[in-house]
Amino acid sequence: MQVVEIPPALAKNVTDTWGAQGRCWLAALPALAAELASDWGLEIHGSAGPLSFHWVAAATLGDGSRAVLKLGPPEPGPVGTESVALAAYAGQGAVRLLAHDPERGALLLERAMPGTPISALVPCDDEAATAAIIQVMRRLHRAPAAACPLPDLETLGHAFTDHLSAGRDDGIPRPFVQRAAGLFDELCASSPARVVLHGDLHHDNVLHATREPWLAIDPKGLVGDPGYETAALLYNPWPDRRDRELLLLVPARIEQLAAGLAMALDRVVAWGFVKAVLSEVWRCGSGMPPRSRALDVAELLWPRLP
Repeated sequence: MQVVEIPPALAKNVTDTWGAQGRCWLAALPALAAELASDWGLEIHGSAGPLSFHWVAAATLGDGSRAVLKLGPPEPGPVGTESVALAAYAGQGAVRLLAHDPERGALLLERAMPGTPISALVPCDDEAATAAIIQVMRRLHRAPAAACPLPDLETLGHAFTDHLSAGRDDGIPRPFVQRAAGLFDELCASSPARVVLHGDLHHDNVLHATREPWLAIDPKGLVGDPGYETAALLYNPWPDRRDRELLLLVPARIEQLAAGLAMALDRVVAWGFVKAVLSEVWRCGSGMPPRSRALDVAELLWPRLP
């Protein structure tokens, strides 16, 4: 049976998110990993950390090629939407989906080699990092298939209304949440196109590779306005770090994103503000301490909102 180490952070996140189903899944992980290794002809080399919501391990296939085994609570769940997004990308700008078992919540993925995240370029060569992510974005965005089961971007809007209804005093200015909620609706309604979105395209989800210079990993999978994709770049990487040096990179990134994607500058600013506030709302809703760099970015962008 494969050795499956379950870090405390993974166990906590899974049980907090999926409850009893998550606890059952954690208990079954060793047997599940062994079954998949046998069924897919894998040699598993142990978990690859840090692990947050999925168990991820480096693996070798029978032909010697390298892969990544990713396991999560079965569908409906994040592994399901990730497989749909990766299948839609078909290896263009993202790692290839080699196999998928929805009933067992398992993905077998191409391993990006050497796999260095693009965050390694920040802040010393931030312009090059942003340029590379723009190229990845161009590769990823395409019209969804007619029967694409990915959720619409609009479904995320309930987080604002839920937060406002709860009346939490958590350090996020209420006018910010109100403005972000209104802008979110406006931006979705005025979308110039609907594309398959990665949904979490930031510096640690783009890895150096050999098949293509950079490949995206870990898509959340949404369908909606391509402008949404730019926003996570403004408060990443390391959102828990509130260094002024990192915050000062934001204006240049906005200019570069707008120019590189032929997108209106005001639209990049608006999506940046919306997603920064949304990130902070999600953070508070999950019980994490408030006030990451996302809120600093929202404050920076507030005077620039259209």
